[in-house]
Parts: sequence; structure tokens; C-alpha cells
Amino acid sequence: EKNERTKDSLRKKFTEYLERAEKIKAYLDKKNNKGGKKVAAIGGSGSGRHDDGSGDDVDSSEDNPDKKKEDAESKKMRAALSSAIISEKPNVKWDDVAGLEGAKEALQEAVIMPIKFPTLFTGKRTPWKGILLYGPPGTGKSYLAKAVATEAASTFFSISTSDLVSKWMGESERLIRQLFTMAAEAKPSIIFIDEIDSLCGTRGEGESEASRRIKTELLVRMQGVGQDMAGILVLGATNIPWQLDSAIRRRFERRIYIPLPDLAARQRMFELHVGSTPCQLTRADYALLAEKTEGFSGSDISVLVRDALMGPVRKVQTATHFKPVQAPSRENPAEMQQYLTPCSPAEPGA
Repeated sequence: EKNERTKDSLRKKFTEYLERAEKIKAYLDKKNNKGGKKVAAIGGSGSGRHDDGSGDDVDSSEDNPDKKKEDAESKKMRAALSSAIISEKPNVKWDDVAGLEGAKEALQEAVIMPIKFPTLFTGKRTPWKGILLYGPPGTGKSYLAKAVATEAASTFFSISTSDLVSKWMGESERLIRQLFTMAAEAKPSIIFIDEIDSLCGTRGEGESEASRRIKTELLVRMQGVGQDMAGILVLGATNIPWQLDSAIRRRFERRIYIPLPDLAARQRMFELHVGSTPCQLTRADYALLAEKTEGFSGSDISVLVRDALMGPVRKVQTATHFKPVQAPSRENPAEMQQYLTPCSPAEPGA
């Protein structure tokens, strides 16, 4: 009885599907033949236009809802990616990057020189299309990218994984396509992808289909298939290059290692981070601090200096007694002004 019931149910479903298909077919035939218009066969010129018998061609794209939908989606993606374009320069000069002389020279050769002196790069001497910055975390990879954005007279796209990954099926690939289209329109351009390992990790059995398609699309675009990559540079940054997909890693022809800062670089970092903040540190003190911080990254030194600079703030926060002192005015340093400073209860004038 169960089998008979199942068969009846399936027969009804098949009948419904066939009836629906017939209705759709009849509707489409009616729509195509309406007004005596016939669709021109694809072939010959392959123009895909309607012929109404009068000899005049009518472009089908004007009333094509699919075409309108595609244009709307393209505008939406452009709007989403436009926030990744850095219109204002980050104001980070090469001199602001302490140490990393080898990395700076390599980036100037690969990024700045082709833009400033394009006549040098002719024949077989072509600029790099992909550069990978790799090294321990906090060593200045993203900071170097900011310096490149400042120094290079080109359109700079700063992309993160969240800019390219979408929950909708197929939208991530379209975003990548749109990104490279926008970069081609704004040549010369640089596409910087930070933490690229999160987008293009090693392929495995447990990998999702969406992740595999994203990698494939990025590989195709970086290879330049179907699009001229001249004037477009892809700059990637990662802390774990061994986790990158091997095919993606090969697309980055130039790989630049960003090491931990050496002694001279650490001393320069301390001086840069303290800056113009009033202090009593001497050159010898900076040299001693650099010696004591072997193995520290640039990020570690930045946090260390900021923590030390907050010392006076903590002192003021817990102070119970203050005394008046004379110091140069903030508005006019030539004039002296009275300020309050923390002191012990026993000090005169507290």
C-alpha cells in the first residue's frame, strides 16, 4: 500500500511539473512572437539583436531585464569596493620606516621605478606583477604598504578578506573580477591584500567549494587571463607564507622578507616613537634601550614606548597634592604660564 501511495504521489508531481513546463513554454513562445518580431539566429555577425522585418535593428539590451540586473549588481559591487580605494595619502614616508633598507630598496625598484621611469621597463625588462611581503608579525609589512601608497603616484586599493568574501553564492568571484576591472580602469594601480593567507590558504579535502572558487578566480586574474595586467601590481602581506596555496605563492614573483629590526633600527624606532614628547633621554639611553630589546618587533617597541609615555598620566591620576610651576605657554612658547604638577604632601606650596 505504501508503494502504491508513493507511486501515485510521484505521478501527480510529474504531471504538475509537465503542465507547468508547458505553460512556461507557451508563455515564452507568445512573448517571442508578439508583434511579429523574431529573434535573429546566433551566427553570422552574432549581434544578438531583434529583427522586426522593417530592416531596422532594435537592440535587445535596452529592454533586457538580465542586462539591467547585471548593471545594478556591478554598480553595487563598485560601491562596496570604492571604500577600499585610498584617496588620501597615509602620509608615511620612506624615512618614517626605521630599518628595512633592503625591503625599501626592493619596493622602490618594483613599485616606484616603473611608475616614475616607464621607459626603462621595455622589452624583456618588465615590472613585477606580484610582490609578497612576509615575515614575523609586527615587523612593519602593513606600514611599508602605507609608505608605498604615499610614495607611489598610483591608485591604491587596500583590500581585506572581508571586502572580497560574501555569503551569497558566486558574489565573491564577481567582487574579485570587479576589483581587477576597477584597477585596470585606474592604471597605474596597486592592489594590497593584507593577511592574504586567510583568503588563499592551502587547499585540502575539508575545504569548501566557495573557498576553492575564490582562489581559482584570484589565480586567473593574477595570471592576466582575459585581461591586460600591465600597470597593475598585486601586493600581498602574510605572517605565515607556508600556509599559502602553492599556486598563489607562485603568482607572487617577487618575495620580500621583512625581518625583526636590528640594533640600529630598534634605536631609530625608539627615537621615532618618543618623537617631540618632552623627556630626559639621551642618545646613550636610546642605544641602551635598543640593546635591551633584542627580539622585539616594531609593534612591540611601539606599545612599550606608548606605555612608558602614559606614566605621567597615571601619576596625575593618583596624585593628591599639586604645586604651581612656571612653563612655556602652549599657545605662545615665548611666554611663561603657570601650571600645576603632582608633588608630595611635604613639598612647599603643595
